Amino acid sequence: MKGGELEVCFERLMMVGGGRVNIISDWNEIPMELLLRIVSLLDDRTVIVASAVCCGWRDAICLGVTHLSLSWCKNNMNNMVLSLAPKFKNLRGLILRQDKPQLLDNAVEVIANNCHDLEDLDLSKSFKLSDRSLYALAHGCQNLIKLNISGCSSFSDNALAYLTSYCKKLKILNLCGCVKAASDKALKAIGYNCSQLQSLVLGWCEEVGDDGVTSLAHGCHDLRALDLCGCVLITDESVIALANNCPHLRSLGLYYCQNITDQAIYALAHSRATNKHQAWGSVRTRDEEGSGLMNLNISQCTALTPPAVQALCDSFPALHTCPGRHSLIISGCLNLTSVHCACAFQAHRVDHTLPHHAY
Repeated sequence: MKGGELEVCFERLMMVGGGRVNIISDWNEIPMELLLRIVSLLDDRTVIVASAVCCGWRDAICLGVTHLSLSWCKNNMNNMVLSLAPKFKNLRGLILRQDKPQLLDNAVEVIANNCHDLEDLDLSKSFKLSDRSLYALAHGCQNLIKLNISGCSSFSDNALAYLTSYCKKLKILNLCGCVKAASDKALKAIGYNCSQLQSLVLGWCEEVGDDGVTSLAHGCHDLRALDLCGCVLITDESVIALANNCPHLRSLGLYYCQNITDQAIYALAHSRATNKHQAWGSVRTRDEEGSGLMNLNISQCTALTPPAVQALCDSFPALHTCPGRHSLIISGCLNLTSVHCACAFQAHRVDHTLPHHAY
């Protein structure tokens, strides 16, 4: 609904009561319950326009709007946040993703001072933000469950560690490209403070090493997805720690982690292998196929050999190399082209068991 359509909507609003139809003659006459229903139907841009219609609309928006995205705002996002955050106090989700950096620390501070129930915050590509923003969020938004600060290259590991000491409910954290913030020191703090963490993106955080990842593995046993792509310092020690301590791990990104060897792959295969010796042709339940690793990226991990990677595939039938279902990514590893997933064995079995009719 566009801003200009609000009047059209208003003209059509009618209330039925006392055996007759009453036409609403003024915005202020709309009951709060109906306003809340109307607000729930508005898109983000129209919500902002509607908040200025009258005090009734403003109050309805304060009560009814829980999720808002301003990513469509290309030029004046900072001032918009400064104006809107004090009105939208019940926000639980706020998306401020930017194509070009607009947000400043003062906008994040206003968010932290007013939106204390915020659970999902996206500040990706906010290159102008400093540690002030993380300190403000630590004190004002302690209910955060999902935080995306990917590309925020000015944040320090001290500020990130401080944030985790207050925002202990974090389950999803994106630190991709946070080259200063994502260090072993920060990962140790995350492992110590954020035991509920389920997903962490550390892509191209080149300061991350084994000390940080092992601390993370020991502290975050419910970890489901971990992206270590481009973390060139990690070795088998990190993967072995994950294999031994994170039984719910479903997705692991190791692109360009060229220090990873077969020892790490065998550790993954042996730690959570289910029904490893079960015949490929037998029937598996959906739960059985969905257990253990379901996505693994080992592209450019050139030290790996086919026997180790094949053992991993044998242990986790949800890892696929077949066309259309690639969940085991091995690009750049020419020596691994002989590795095949369960589908290939099943196809081979079917091909040899089907009767061939003479024509």
